Amino acid sequence: MRIDLKKEIPTYSAPRGRFEVVTVPPLQYLMIDGHGDPNTAPEYAAAVSALYPVAYALKFAGKRELDRDYTVMPLEALWWADDMTAFTTARDKSRWDWTLLNLVPDWITPGQVEVARERARAKADAAALAALRLETLDEGLCVQTLHIGPYDAEGPVLAELHDVFLPSQRLRPTGRHHEIYLSDPRRAAPEKLRTILRQPVATA
Repeated sequence: MRIDLKKEIPTYSAPRGRFEVVTVPPLQYLMIDGHGDPNTAPEYAAAVSALYPVAYALKFAGKRELDRDYTVMPLEALWWADDMTAFTTARDKSRWDWTLLNLVPDWITPGQVEVARERARAKADAAALAALRLETLDEGLCVQTLHIGPYDAEGPVLAELHDVFLPSQRLRPTGRHHEIYLSDPRRAAPEKLRTILRQPVATA
């Protein structure tokens, strides 16, 4: 039986049009760090090109060798900048730092990742492959919402989150802005893109 982690983990769904306070459990991801505009930075394209060959190599190895199958999860990313107005108002993508994420089951081991890395060498950028790591992210208390529409239309939603909702709930941001891309931008029109916007928080 194939496991779909989007259905197993409640925080992989979010309401549209309102903010929801949730507790996200510790989760294990493939990760690659980088900097720059995701639309133009070669580093970003190389990171994506490394992430998915490893993710699929892990999936097929698990199915073949362990009889454990799962659905490869959608792309996710952590975003930050020295000045967070680069996200909420200016949207100056050249100033963005990021960590690309791909969720994997908790039974995946570092040794399995190393084998998958080797199997992906013919398909991926060598430097990005070398930078890829397996790490657990523990976000804990978070606020999230479902955004439907172009990525560049997120600014007002994020401004409302940080400037209105968090102060009204006596919360403060503690971690990096997290986006979960439920839609494939190669197949969905910009106005139909579905993205979970998540912000780790703590009480003020």
